[in-house]
Amino acid sequence: MTANAPAILVDGSSYLFRAYHALPPLNNSKGQPTGAIKGVVNMVKRLVTDYPSSKIIVVFDAKGKTFRHDMYAEYKANRPPMPDDLRSQIQPIHDIIEALGLPLLVIPDVEADDVIGTLAKQATEQKLDVIVSTGDKDMAQLVNEHVTLMNTMTNTFMDEQGVVEKFGVRPDQIIDYLALVGDSVDNIPGVPKCGPKTAVKWLAEHGSFENVIANADNVGGKIGEHLRNALETLPLSYELATIKCDIDLAIDLADIKHSDENSERLRELYTEFEFKSLLNALYDKKDRDAQSSKADMGTASEAETKSATQARENYETVLDKASFEAWLDKLAKAPYFAFDTETTSLDYMQARIVGVSFSCKPGEAAYVPFGHDYLGAPRQLDQGYVLNALKPLLEDPTVKKLGQNLKYDRNVLVNHDITLTGIAHDTMIESYVLNSTGSRHDMDTLADKYLGRSTIHFEDIAGKGAKQLTFNQIDLKEAGPYAAEDADITLQLHEALYPQLEAEKGLLSIYEEIDKPLVEVISKIERRGAKVDAHQLAVQSQELTKRIGELEKEAYDLAGEEFNLSSPKQLQAIFFEKLELPIIKKTPKGQPSTAEPVLQELALDYPLPKLILEHRSLAKLKSTYTDKLPLLINSGTGRIHTSYHQAVTATGRLSSSDPNLQNIPIRTEEGRRIRKAFVAEAGYKLIAADYSQIELRIMAHLSQDKGLLDAFAHGEDVHKATAAEVFDVDVNEVSSDQRRKAKAINFGLIYGMSAFGLAKQIKVERREAQQCIGRYFEKYPGVLEYMDRIRAQAHDDGFVETVFGRRLYLPDINARNKMLQQAAERTAINAPMQGTAADIIKRAMINVEKELSSSSRDARMIMQVHDELIVEVAQAQANDVAALLESQMMHAAELDVPLIVEAGFGDSWDEAH
Repeated sequence: MTANAPAILVDGSSYLFRAYHALPPLNNSKGQPTGAIKGVVNMVKRLVTDYPSSKIIVVFDAKGKTFRHDMYAEYKANRPPMPDDLRSQIQPIHDIIEALGLPLLVIPDVEADDVIGTLAKQATEQKLDVIVSTGDKDMAQLVNEHVTLMNTMTNTFMDEQGVVEKFGVRPDQIIDYLALVGDSVDNIPGVPKCGPKTAVKWLAEHGSFENVIANADNVGGKIGEHLRNALETLPLSYELATIKCDIDLAIDLADIKHSDENSERLRELYTEFEFKSLLNALYDKKDRDAQSSKADMGTASEAETKSATQARENYETVLDKASFEAWLDKLAKAPYFAFDTETTSLDYMQARIVGVSFSCKPGEAAYVPFGHDYLGAPRQLDQGYVLNALKPLLEDPTVKKLGQNLKYDRNVLVNHDITLTGIAHDTMIESYVLNSTGSRHDMDTLADKYLGRSTIHFEDIAGKGAKQLTFNQIDLKEAGPYAAEDADITLQLHEALYPQLEAEKGLLSIYEEIDKPLVEVISKIERRGAKVDAHQLAVQSQELTKRIGELEKEAYDLAGEEFNLSSPKQLQAIFFEKLELPIIKKTPKGQPSTAEPVLQELALDYPLPKLILEHRSLAKLKSTYTDKLPLLINSGTGRIHTSYHQAVTATGRLSSSDPNLQNIPIRTEEGRRIRKAFVAEAGYKLIAADYSQIELRIMAHLSQDKGLLDAFAHGEDVHKATAAEVFDVDVNEVSSDQRRKAKAINFGLIYGMSAFGLAKQIKVERREAQQCIGRYFEKYPGVLEYMDRIRAQAHDDGFVETVFGRRLYLPDINARNKMLQQAAERTAINAPMQGTAADIIKRAMINVEKELSSSSRDARMIMQVHDELIVEVAQAQANDVAALLESQMMHAAELDVPLIVEAGFGDSWDEAH
């Protein structure tokens, strides 16, 4: 600590809730909750690293009620009680902070805000700079020339000007602002209906809270009435919103000191809560301290300077053979190592490697550049020499490699004739399996979330937009630490994430048996690509252009004038002003909506909306597929190489981009023509194998409904059987229209569709739709029981699971907002089905790839779309491979109903259906 370094006042209670809500529920092997402990400790340690010269004081709220409750009994009455699993983590957090040697303040009957406010006032009076690390907006009232806020959520800073930019008022007006706006969470009354804009307007006009009250009679409208009605309680709101800066602390900021770190106590605590990465870091520090103690006093000062400069990492940019070969030896002897490539492009088919990084010990990493070609770049090792030396290690399946999104690195290495094997772990997939809901799984986000670490972002060193540099153009002074950090953080993330998977056997099984093995399978599918007939697409594009033009002319005739069919504003004028069509729904700004659901409803009775829908559909088909697909054909392979994403959807399903294969429409003739353009090579066929009604079958398995189980066991047409019951007709007399409606009911209800939604779907009155639902549940009572059971379970647990144990968290399942809660309940019902279907086809992909690659068959998987696998096969082997595909897919899971797969083959994807 140095005299001129700012003191850091940490709002520990803000950290606590941030950590608890940011991470999925984590437990050690004894079942003790640990997520908030680890999150808070990582955030605090990150501060210690980032501010090595600062005094850091951590402040927590006192237990129970405070003086504000004496002032106003309803203070914070709207807050739910602290969850037991969070309360149990508070004392361990306090114990670890004290063991780290940091001052910890918990003042009886006082909130953390007031302790921090008092310390901030002391600092201001002593002309000392402080940074308040918090996520609490109320703290903005403390900001002055000596006090700055650091937002723990975004790691951004807020000075006096920052307060004005964020809130529209000065720091000295923040209490006025808060008193007027009120706070529903803390139950501070404020002025009903007075939002931030109104409060800012009043304070701009009148200057202060007192003057707003004095001029209350001059404020017109309903808001003026609300202000006048609130005059009696506003002084209380002001007092509740005021952070006390004169608490009797019996200690001065200048007298608060750090203690020595208690390594033995930390080791006990980290071991108890099974914090492997923190334990490793502790051992590493012990080693460094031991080495430092052997150095003489002159070099100790130099080491201290170096440590402050380099923070805690020991990163190396390798430019000579001796250093590189020393690292090769380290990698070969390590139990596993993190590996990453730096490249010229995100397109894995075009990218060339310009350097590689690796790490086999937390805090230590190296970057080996060989393709940086900017002016003044230092001499680097030869690319061929480096990659040839690495090739045996990378291709050895017994040498364990781990990385972040290793599928990309594996694909890029193929461009250099290296086949990456021995993929032991992928941190992106580890994070995704732990919690697929509501969070990104990129390295920067994960480092912040699980390590409390702010990483160097690519844009920090490469710039943004059109002027952004490619990695080979970046100065090695910046590129080296960035690339080395990628490998180091990946290693640290694995050591933080994998123990959490090990603690949940169901999740560990999903990771080890499904999602991790799939990385290599998907990589192979991507590299193979799919052949597309560009000429066919060009012809279709021309035809679409012609039809789109015809639709525009027809629209002009119906409207009586020319207009832009893609302009919502012009459509509003034509529909609702000129033609006076009924307004079905309004936009948030109060304008008549022309969104697709509205057009679909209007299209039932009016020709122009129907025509607009067709125009939109064809225009999207043209721009997204017939025009774009030919541009995506790789010049080297003559094929399209999509990118599959394993860590995007909450349910576990794969998604794809460039192109998005999942969204190719199949219900219209024009959409199906797109599939006709996906063709087999000469002498080959495409096989398309699709699961039949897989989610209904999963529902039968999960619900154990006797009617559904019997129907599938006996190979009945479930939609016909449902139609017979719902419409009260003999099964042999079910019409195609009734079957279509029954199909909508079968699939709609398992996704939580309401009577209103069903009525729109099957085009009947709402009352009739409600009757259909009633008769459906009479036939399949087990389905209703399952829905009730899974909803209740979701409310209790906060998550649901697939048949195989994939966990799907539902953050809004107990939300106060009923709409959010109901949406979460619908997800709770359908997520186990969607997630199980995703697990099944992933298992099938792994098994099919294993069978095809280990045999002499001339066949390869080239696409996965929804519940369908597409294989390209030599024509003579088509029947044999189709049978293999059906068998492997049908036996990918053992459910209480049979899995049925329908496979066909042809010269194109469409023909194979």
